[in-house]
Amino acid sequence: MADYAMSFERLGQWISKRARSPTLRHPRATSLSMLDGAVAAVVAGPVSMASEEWVCPLLGVDPDAFNHDTEEFSAIAATLMRHNAIGETLSTRPESFEPLFVRSPDGEVDPRPWCMGFYAVMKLRLLVWSRLLSPNGTEHLMLRPILVHCIDDAGRPLLPPARRTLGTQPIVQNAWRDIPATVEALRQFWMPIRFKRGA
Repeated sequence: MADYAMSFERLGQWISKRARSPTLRHPRATSLSMLDGAVAAVVAGPVSMASEEWVCPLLGVDPDAFNHDTEEFSAIAATLMRHNAIGETLSTRPESFEPLFVRSPDGEVDPRPWCMGFYAVMKLRLLVWSRLLSPNGTEHLMLRPILVHCIDDAGRPLLPPARRTLGTQPIVQNAWRDIPATVEALRQFWMPIRFKRGA
């Protein structure tokens, strides 16, 4: 796979170009940060997913692209290598996991693209994520550092104002700092269920 994969930097350029194309199917992941969040959701999520199920919508390619030595396949290979790298990190050194957040020249962190990528994968299998989506369940708090940065299809915050605070303090400003630990906690939470299903 490594022989076919484009570099991660080149993948970012490829995604950006494809997202602007007037003729090609647009990828749901429109940046490397968004793709990174999406891949993290696949790795840490409740079920194993066939590569075609998540790679095709994220990159805006058809399943047949897996069968041909093309630039699309090179992008697929790079995406799958990122999947393997995140899986390896979370399995062996979870404390070193670093989401690929967008950073401004002055160092400000923008976690929104990463979080929207994570949410894009959740939406592919929303029913299996539903256990964490009930605002009445304590498990819902696990997703809050991610979902607090997400918007729905109409551009509204995914979490209502009452769930965007902790006591009287808004959690949005520094919630991104909790995301690496959140991803590992989600992986641990789903692991017994995920492997039971796969048995």
